[in-house]
Amino acid sequence: MHLILLGPPGAGKGTQAQKIAGRYGIPQIATGDILRDAVKEDTGLGRKAASFLDAGQLVPDDLMLDLVRQRLSRDDCSAGFILDGFPRTLPQAEGLEGVLTDLGKAIDGVLSMKVDSELLVKRLTARRVCADCGQGYNLQTQPPLKEGVCDVCGGPLIQRSDDVEETIQNRLKVYENQTAPLEQFYRGKAFLHIIDGVGTIEEVFERLVGCLDELDLGKGL
Repeated sequence: MHLILLGPPGAGKGTQAQKIAGRYGIPQIATGDILRDAVKEDTGLGRKAASFLDAGQLVPDDLMLDLVRQRLSRDDCSAGFILDGFPRTLPQAEGLEGVLTDLGKAIDGVLSMKVDSELLVKRLTARRVCADCGQGYNLQTQPPLKEGVCDVCGGPLIQRSDDVEETIQNRLKVYENQTAPLEQFYRGKAFLHIIDGVGTIEEVFERLVGCLDELDLGKGL
């Protein structure tokens, strides 16, 4: 089972990718994790990535694809994987095809979670994080026991600068501009499956699992 999970900021794709990984026994692969691990392990690719990150620059597609290739080559990907939010652009999708061909793998399905932008703004502006320990909260769905105070360490809760409405609107526009050609690319290959991302975590998860069952991708996993 080789999957890609797409979704705008705030859609909950990280949570759903983790649940799919747990159900089917395949690794959840997010580019942020790949970058952090490579930098932490001080690999050659990690040092290259760190030079861009330290300069506040985006990691180039070719380097990101090399990191993805390295990650997908590991033994835990032998039964499959779910790519969480990657690729983000058409050039990355085209590059990923080459990587997978070299590894003797192919994408089985692309699940794209759809959530109304107004709801996404409400979700994201309600996010808070502990300034001391980093624990995350959401004032709508996962509020702290005491307003403004972390349940874990008692530290103050803050709103991240990228969770203010103006920034969120810009992030959503960037996502839509990048994803439109990406979805068209996968639709043309009959890989794309649109999933309603509105509802509880379990409701959305059941829709995702139902789609995978219809595609008969979970057999033997």
